[in-house]
Amino acid sequence: QVQLVESGGGLVQAGGSLRLSCAASGRAVGTYGLAWFRQAPGKEREFVAFITWSGANTYYADSMKGRFTISRDNPKNTAYLQMNSLKPEDTAVYYCAAGSRVSGMSYQYDYWGQGTQVTVSS
Repeated sequence: QVQLVESGGGLVQAGGSLRLSCAASGRAVGTYGLAWFRQAPGKEREFVAFITWSGANTYYADSMKGRFTISRDNPKNTAYLQMNSLKPEDTAVYYCAAGSRVSGMSYQYDYWGQGTQVTVSS
């Protein structure tokens, strides 16, 4: 079992930055890769980024490359998503997920957090 709790969302102006956190707990947490997804109103859940359990490898959706950075601090069992140059179209609920391998498909992840709202104003 793995429990995930996101935080750090909020309201920011276009061009601003936010850092999201995902606090993970549970006996198996160190064996899972962690991903960020997002879901805007009326849209499907969208893959953002993934980081392996060691933190050695990261993967990004093409549209996020260069603006978003995923990282993790294993001693703290926490993953982060640094988001820069935010745009109104980045407005969504951002979810943290745990999975054994990188995938852009949400159904391949075993555990999910409750999500944190990010709103970017123009």
